[in-house]
Amino acid sequence: MRRYKEILRQIFSAALEAVAPDKALLRHMRMEGAELVTPHGRWNLEGRQVAVLGAGKGVAPMAAALEQLLGPYLATGMVVTKYGHGLNLQRIRQKEAGHPVPDQAGVAAAEDMLRLARSLGENHLAICLFTGGASALTPAPAPGLTLEDLQATTEQLLRCGATINDINALRKHLSVFGGGQLARAVAPAPLLSVIVSDVVGDPLDVIASGPSVPDPTTFADCAAIVERLGLAKNLPPAVLRHLEKGLAGLLAETPKADDPVFCSVQNILAANNRQALEAAATAARALGFEAEILGDSLVGEAKTRAVELADMALARAAQRTNDAPPLCLLAGGETTVTITGTGRGGRNQEMALAAALALEKTDRVCALFAGTDGTDGPTDAAGGYAFASSVEGMGGREAACAFLRDNNSHAALSFSDDLFFTGPTRTNVMDLAVLLVAPALPA
Repeated sequence: MRRYKEILRQIFSAALEAVAPDKALLRHMRMEGAELVTPHGRWNLEGRQVAVLGAGKGVAPMAAALEQLLGPYLATGMVVTKYGHGLNLQRIRQKEAGHPVPDQAGVAAAEDMLRLARSLGENHLAICLFTGGASALTPAPAPGLTLEDLQATTEQLLRCGATINDINALRKHLSVFGGGQLARAVAPAPLLSVIVSDVVGDPLDVIASGPSVPDPTTFADCAAIVERLGLAKNLPPAVLRHLEKGLAGLLAETPKADDPVFCSVQNILAANNRQALEAAATAARALGFEAEILGDSLVGEAKTRAVELADMALARAAQRTNDAPPLCLLAGGETTVTITGTGRGGRNQEMALAAALALEKTDRVCALFAGTDGTDGPTDAAGGYAFASSVEGMGGREAACAFLRDNNSHAALSFSDDLFFTGPTRTNVMDLAVLLVAPALPA
């Protein structure tokens, strides 16, 4: 089955190409003379100054595309991306900062963007660009909070298996950037926002913590999340005091849907996980496979979901006759890992390790689990492969199970030569699972 490693990589690469942020932006924007044309209408840029603001792991290619598209109508701009994800921009200022744990560079970048936003007037058009990672890259601590408070809160949320919805609800209420607060800063300038989704279901208020979108979450929701996850004893005292003040009505809520600021805001969803899955299915068919998309809402504990997918693939293999064409099963979403060990890895690597254990005795199924952003957890790998021979390469079943208990998937996959690397992809539409199923795969 290891000879299908290249097929798995090709299918994944086709998915990445389909959700490249620059191409996604240009599918939704074009210039006709002095008019910027979008799905929401036309913007006459004569006599108007365009300012670009943005953040995320895929924001640099979007900014580069806008520089080319807007030409002389682009007046100013500022974007922030993850370290190592920048590009050579000509007129839009670019900074790099920490992700997933925010750092001081992100604080400074958020402050710069907020100053630029507040300087805009009615004769400007603000174009905001957001991809996954934007909320961590723009930590703008609310008064009374520090960067260290946000860092500690993020670390606790990542460790306890919090969902992206949980994380962003808290981020929005500990910040002065997310939850529609950037739109408030931009007003009275009209705002056009282009968004690449890294969240299951594509809720615009959750993606990048929704800087240009009304925030439906409240301080009461944040308090409920803290209670449900048992975080009260681990969060910084200043964070708990801030949430208590908000719950008591002593702090202003994030802007809601009835705030007049949103009358001049338009949001465009430019790319998402479903588009990546459809492109992967097309690539698989071109390689001779039947292709089936199982869904783009894969959530839950990584190792559990991986075993479920592996079992499904094994069941499909058992049902297929020897003359049936090979099958490619595809799923997308974002699982979580509840950390109980001391090892190193990420949700995709943990899925690959768990799937390898489930597939140990078959040569009819192999799989790839990877993040479209090219980074899985605090490692340089995007994810990992699962083959029948993987467990043997890890030192046998007992050793592989010990790696899984210790959340040490990176080491396990390194031993079996099953780590998957892409380098920075400069996009982010969550994760993909690609499983090849056959009685007889093509030679």
